[in-house]
Amino acid sequence: MIEVAPDESALFGSDFHLSADDPQTAERVFSALARHAPQCAHLFLLGDLFEVWVGDDGADALADRFSTQLRQLADQGVRIWLMQGNRDFLLGPSFAARCKAQLIDDPCPVILQGRAALLAHGDALCTDDIAYQQWRSTCRNPAWQTAFLARPLGERQQMGRQARQASEDGKRERTEAIMDVNPASVASTLQDAGCAWLIHGHTHRPADHHSTVRGQAFRRTVLTDWSAAQARGGLLRISKDAIETVG
Repeated sequence: MIEVAPDESALFGSDFHLSADDPQTAERVFSALARHAPQCAHLFLLGDLFEVWVGDDGADALADRFSTQLRQLADQGVRIWLMQGNRDFLLGPSFAARCKAQLIDDPCPVILQGRAALLAHGDALCTDDIAYQQWRSTCRNPAWQTAFLARPLGERQQMGRQARQASEDGKRERTEAIMDVNPASVASTLQDAGCAWLIHGHTHRPADHHSTVRGQAFRRTVLTDWSAAQARGGLLRISKDAIETVG
């Protein structure tokens, strides 16, 4: 289990959706990381760091810049932890090595300020979205991934663009409630992990939720997505003195 010492600060981010098509958002992400990450002992990035990721061999100039920044942070002593999201579920060990980062499972238990917490991207908890969960089961299958990654890069990139468009089209046909996490799934996942605090992204609904299930108190902290056009973005910083969003 990853443990953040009581005197250490940890920084959390997700849903950067880095893309060459949106340079303004990318600049905001790079600037925020440069301002806040060097002062923290740990940087946890919880998925959807890229808008589309079709394999580590498809890293473009923006991904190279991102890996360079993370590598420089690692050289300064920041421990970098990367989690795959639903957009970048093919992010692999080669790219993580370039970042001097370590890939972590979804979900991943950690100790934060002496409390057991669970980190997740969040998509696995949207169990009311049956169609998406079926796709998630398919694309996370190692045999499917091996076959996909064996295709030529250009073909994978085209398939990635098509999948992205299909995802956007599908959102218009699903309700907001279906695309959010299922409270019962959250509670059972936390109970199974022996944790009472969940930190995740994915839903683009930043908030801090408190609930009680069968007499047990739970906390669910949702990280924000990033969009320069919508003036959205921020990193969660947890230290012995505060839990705060910084940007």
